[in-house]
Amino acid sequence: MKEEAKRGKAIERELTDAEWEVMGIIWDRGSCTAGDVREALAERRGWAYSTVKTTMDRMVRKGILRLQRIRNLQVFSARISRSEVAGTEVRRLLHRAFDGAVAPMVNHLVANEKLTPEDLEALRQLIERTAADNP
Repeated sequence: MKEEAKRGKAIERELTDAEWEVMGIIWDRGSCTAGDVREALAERRGWAYSTVKTTMDRMVRKGILRLQRIRNLQVFSARISRSEVAGTEVRRLLHRAFDGAVAPMVNHLVANEKLTPEDLEALRQLIERTAADNP
């Protein structure tokens, strides 16, 4: 399968909670071994090395991670960015929970989440910029 096709397929997949945890470590570090990920997740997950390695091998097959072999060392890196995955997740939520309508989703967030004055100001500026760009 070509690189672009695999990559596109990965972006459309919903990541499991375990995959989100692994990706968080890899996005923060750039690349690492399964041992590095296991160590980073040891306190909050307590996973065995074999669990981490199996999860990461599956993520390679799904096109989410890239595997590079350096002698006898296996180094994993992300094939998709945090932004790409976040965009897919937001679109999925938008369509599942709000029938694709943005205004009710934003209304729900503003009404039900604890937004800081900075968050509200950023939203106001974003709306003003968007309105100015779409007369």
